[in-house]
Amino acid sequence: MIAIHTVDWVPDFARGLLRDLRLRWALEEAGLPYEMKFVPLGGRDAQDWRARQPFGQIPVYEEDGKTMFETGAILLHLAEKSDKLAPGDADAKAEMTTWLFAALNTVEPQLQALVMHDRFHRDKDWYQGARDGVEEIAKKRLGDLASVLESRDFLAGGRLTVADIAMATVLRIVMHTDLVTRDNRLAAYLKRCEGRPAFQKALSDQLADIDAHAPKG
Repeated sequence: MIAIHTVDWVPDFARGLLRDLRLRWALEEAGLPYEMKFVPLGGRDAQDWRARQPFGQIPVYEEDGKTMFETGAILLHLAEKSDKLAPGDADAKAEMTTWLFAALNTVEPQLQALVMHDRFHRDKDWYQGARDGVEEIAKKRLGDLASVLESRDFLAGGRLTVADIAMATVLRIVMHTDLVTRDNRLAAYLKRCEGRPAFQKALSDQLADIDAHAPKG
């Protein structure tokens, strides 16, 4: 049985944005059974958790007693397990891998930098000046992506792959802004991805799990 390890609860601003969503979504698309296992939000420095994830992050993937971390690596592993997550053509598969890395290495860091400024540095006197520069870079990355999506529904092989699962969840991290929704090309792509039943199931389950573990009182 596949198990996904993640935190049991997060504050409201992180609801629906935890990276275990990528793995839940992929597994739902593939129709592979899995179970969720939870660690307390403050328990990621425990020795047994660090043995699974040396950086104390989430999620962790477990299968047949072996564990993996880093969602990009896990998504590639799942793509090898299910042809519902990857195209069969070798060239299209190479394009999928390229776009998976682009989502995580080129787009996500710039959007995450903006999130960090908005969530954790808004009260600093240097915030606005620094944010303007960070937002400019994020907008450039999103503009480049939008140009590609102008001529295709999905990133590789003409169908949803793990590259789209990564990219769509990356775009969601700036949902507190209008950087995605203001561009019809990006908005349509994200709507196309989020409209899939597998995504809706994964998101609903993640939110339900967070609510079930919410602090009482």
